[in-house]
Amino acid sequence: MKTLIYSLLVCFSTFVSAQKKPSEYFNNPKTKVLIVGSFHFDYPNLDAHKTEKSDQVDVLSPKTAKEVTELVEYIKKFKPTKIAIEAWPKWNANQKLKEYSEGKYRDKRDERYQLAIRIANELKINELFSIDASSISDDLEKRYGKQDSAYFNAISKDYDFQSNDAISNQYTVFFKSTEPKNFKSILESFKYMNSKEFHQYEYGAYLTGDFKLRDHDGADMLSLYWYNRNLRMFRNIQNIPHNAEDRILVIAGNGHASVLRQLFTSSPEYEYVEFSNLK
Repeated sequence: MKTLIYSLLVCFSTFVSAQKKPSEYFNNPKTKVLIVGSFHFDYPNLDAHKTEKSDQVDVLSPKTAKEVTELVEYIKKFKPTKIAIEAWPKWNANQKLKEYSEGKYRDKRDERYQLAIRIANELKINELFSIDASSISDDLEKRYGKQDSAYFNAISKDYDFQSNDAISNQYTVFFKSTEPKNFKSILESFKYMNSKEFHQYEYGAYLTGDFKLRDHDGADMLSLYWYNRNLRMFRNIQNIPHNAEDRILVIAGNGHASVLRQLFTSSPEYEYVEFSNLK
């Protein structure tokens, strides 16, 4: 009897140890991707979270400009071969890159100039990829008009990312505490807001407040608007020609970064590089 039990245990152990890990089925060479979530250096304040004037930093001031240089040098450790930015094609990123190399735009506070174009210029990368995208809800509104859709009017009513429930109020305090002025340097603030835990809780901001509008209206709006937009941005990045030797740097608003992290860490095509691990 003991011999039989032993044999069964050996067989079971062999079966368990023979089972591959899920990752072992997808051991194809992967393209490395670094997502750098940023605050908007010129503070257009178009997002749900508005930065008060007293909390804003001037990236062109001598002290902060040195911190931006430190951040640029840190990001360059990734050694990107391709750079993607949150911009529309009509922004003409590659024309601006050419003009930057000729000395223009050095006084622009926009992170696309201060980070993406600057890094591309210093690393002799002569092409940028604009990956911004509209959402399907934006497309439908442009095509049919919001006022012509009773359904869209119904589900979008009151969906404005402005809520006063307890958790939303906690997020207000959280986001205010993470303004760059509360860190010893811009680089330290970027390490904090590009951490896995930060992205986890930032992503969670979309799952409360207006997400709970009525039965499913908030969930429908999140999927039609914000999540759909990020899926399209991810698809635009997939369209960038790449191979296993490429290293794609993506610079976008940090709200996008929290969603893109989820998509890239789940994708079998890419290897997600943690911002804090650059050496």
